[in-house]
Amino acid sequence: MNKSWLIARHEIISNVTRRSWILVTIGVPLIAALILFGRSALTGGAPSSEPAVTGPETQTWAAEGYVDASAVLKRIPDDLQGRLTKYPNEESAQRALQAGDIASYYVIPENYIQSGDVLYVDPDYSGFVPEGQSWLMRNILLLNLLDGDAELAARVTNPTDLTVTALGDESGAGVESGWEFTIPYATAMMLYFVILMSASLLRNSFGNEKKNQVLEVLMLSVPPQQMFSGKMLGLAIVGLLQTLVWATIGYGLLSVGGQALSLPPGFALPPSLILWTVVYFVLGYLFYATLLSGLGALSGPNEMGSSSADIVVIWPLIIPLFFIWMLIEQPNGWVAIALSFLPPTAPIAMMTRLAAGGVPWWQPLLSAALMLLTAYVALRAVSQVFRAQVLLTGRPFSVREYFAVLLGQSPA
Repeated sequence: MNKSWLIARHEIISNVTRRSWILVTIGVPLIAALILFGRSALTGGAPSSEPAVTGPETQTWAAEGYVDASAVLKRIPDDLQGRLTKYPNEESAQRALQAGDIASYYVIPENYIQSGDVLYVDPDYSGFVPEGQSWLMRNILLLNLLDGDAELAARVTNPTDLTVTALGDESGAGVESGWEFTIPYATAMMLYFVILMSASLLRNSFGNEKKNQVLEVLMLSVPPQQMFSGKMLGLAIVGLLQTLVWATIGYGLLSVGGQALSLPPGFALPPSLILWTVVYFVLGYLFYATLLSGLGALSGPNEMGSSSADIVVIWPLIIPLFFIWMLIEQPNGWVAIALSFLPPTAPIAMMTRLAAGGVPWWQPLLSAALMLLTAYVALRAVSQVFRAQVLLTGRPFSVREYFAVLLGQSPA
């Protein structure tokens, strides 16, 4: 009787019910949401760089007042009428503040043109947002200093709309805005963490069973192939489930928070990118989980020297992260192409290029085929570890012997 599914089901249930797995699966996207939306919430929704002429959304802001002793404010945008009230002196502004008519007020002194000083009185001062919504007055002052020229004020506020493009015959999309870098970067980091975490779960599973001498007992009742395939399948499902949760929460955040995050109009992730993410997760997981599972079965958890082998096995997955800028800005450069065709670095490198855009259709297919072949070779090599004479040697773990076993050599 094939017991692979029984082992897979056990791995799924035991992992998804762990408190640590639940916290990581739910906590990571929530932390990302807090980072993305935290500034907006703390400042009442103000972006970091507001245009000189504010939009209708300004009406959701708290009412403020101002005292203009310099007579520099001759024009207030229409959408701020009723939200920004002028007072003849600071005493009247203070009374309005105490009465709750306004939340704060500004005092523009008579020598403002010479000094540039402005007093901002805000009783709800916050250390997280020390300037409150004072960016609003800065934009209004800029508009008036430029004689009401809104277009010029907007250009002074944001003097350049920088477009970076890569030179080449098949250059990818230029990094024209923050999101054209953020999406490929987030794709690479998510895939890196999911592959690493899922593969590490398999390594720890075999390592703990080695330590508790459960692995040898399992090998007497379950064929090694069924035990190995069951664990691989179960933890692959756990990893895909985690990826699905992250992707669903991320998509929901982008959908409901597109305006707050300043996403371009009509922004949508292409379905092909989601499909390729699943493909490269599976292939990357097969390759790294296979190598790490053999390491866990041979060394057990936290054995002296095993951490060195961990680093050697995982290191190729980290390499594309050192070239992340190059992969995004020059997705068809020779470095990007080389990393996406080397199986150990392909999952991160190719997915970063695909998220950046401009990759010829045949390259991900060829890269995936090479990865599948390499994963098969790794699976054959690691099968050497699951032999009784290897598992039962009882000698301390050795990085040298681990790689010797992978090459088909018997332990000395």
